[in-house]
Amino acid sequence: MNHDPTPPPPPAPEAKLSPWKLTSGRILLLVMGALLLVYVASALLGGLDNYQALRQASDAARLEQQAPATQPSS
Repeated sequence: MNHDPTPPPPPAPEAKLSPWKLTSGRILLLVMGALLLVYVASALLGGLDNYQALRQASDAARLEQQAPATQPSS
């Protein structure tokens, strides 16, 4: 029989996890927080409807400026 009478050594104590170490769970939380901030900021600024109205007004103003320049004066 080849039994070793000494017990196995205890496992090495794990190093304490730093509060600044990026783990997969922490990265996921950071990404979700960033997406939430973008969502809240866009909602506060009026969302896509406000952007579309601003674009239409800009296009209309641009066409209005170009229209008198292309018409011959009488």
